[in-house]
Amino acid sequence: MARTLIELLHIAAGLAATALIASLAVWAVPAAGRTIWWVAYASMIVVVFMGIRPFRLAWARDRADARKRGTPPAVDE
Repeated sequence: MARTLIELLHIAAGLAATALIASLAVWAVPAAGRTIWWVAYASMIVVVFMGIRPFRLAWARDRADARKRGTPPAVDE
């Protein structure tokens, strides 16, 4: 499950970076705060959608590796 966890961490890092950049932008230009946050939210949605395919590939690869080793399937399978 290491690959899956890494992909989740990449998505979380992308969301955190987006929030940090938006916060700094709002701090720099308070008058545009509402617009900056709308753009940040849209960017966060894009980050999540861009992470879905790599997450699914990592999950499938982790499951295939677990089957090769003969370990029992995870709870969700």
